[in-house]
Amino acid sequence: MVDAVVKMQKTRLAELLETLAVKEGFSASNLKEVQFIRASKSHPRAPIIYEPSIIIVAQGRKRVFLGDQVYNYDPYNYLVLSVPLPFECETEATPQKPLLALSIKVDISMLVELLMEMDDDMKIKGTVRGVYSTELTDQMTSATVRLLECLKSPVDSCILGSQIVREIIYRALCEEQGAALRAVAARHSRFSQIAKALRLLHQEYDKEINVEALAKESNMSVSTFHHNFKAVTSTSPLQYLKNIRLHKARILMVQDGLNAGTAADRVGYLSASQFSREFKRFFGTSPADDAARMRAMAD
Repeated sequence: MVDAVVKMQKTRLAELLETLAVKEGFSASNLKEVQFIRASKSHPRAPIIYEPSIIIVAQGRKRVFLGDQVYNYDPYNYLVLSVPLPFECETEATPQKPLLALSIKVDISMLVELLMEMDDDMKIKGTVRGVYSTELTDQMTSATVRLLECLKSPVDSCILGSQIVREIIYRALCEEQGAALRAVAARHSRFSQIAKALRLLHQEYDKEINVEALAKESNMSVSTFHHNFKAVTSTSPLQYLKNIRLHKARILMVQDGLNAGTAADRVGYLSASQFSREFKRFFGTSPADDAARMRAMAD
């Protein structure tokens, strides 16, 4: 009986997303912190960047590659990112069974408020990662179904939506990846200091970044900062910054129609030729060819 109820919930989750996630790629919902995701065909492993979020899949499968770690998220497992991370991602989907998912933004102020109400001391033990894939529980499935039912109506979304989002984040806090979410909210934890450095890199990616200054701002020695940064992101600070710049330049070329030289300058590159070399090495094709392909996919 219990299995039948769970199966019905998962089926309802897919049905709701089939009607709500009507556009390819990411699309907005009636709540600013929730986006729908749809893909009608498989996409090979490629670089991508995600903001802190909870991603729940109703149909299809995605796979994240970060360093030597692989994270699957599908109808049985959901993904939690507690810090902004560039990584590689692949998608499994078909026109008959498209990938259907939703992404919920992780808000730090909401995390802090929940932890205070939970009377959590926010002490962090051991090393925590910036990304987790964990079992999609019955409680999380139920809350997600209620959120999607709510998102069908602008009025319901306005009145009930934020409370259900709060419940989903609370459920995530109570599970395996809760330590990473608590670490973001804990002001003086090393994870929190790295998260702060990551936010700074995302805000000022077009400026020259001094790793020594970042380490000092994080109250760490340069070697300790490097160690903790790599533990969270699986890469070095300078490589992370390079990844952000390349992704931002890609967006400028695809969405704003900038040429490679102008985009390179906007994101902080001093040499257009260096930008083109690093872009091709990272994305596997030239900036112009990649932008044309991405625009064609969007049409």
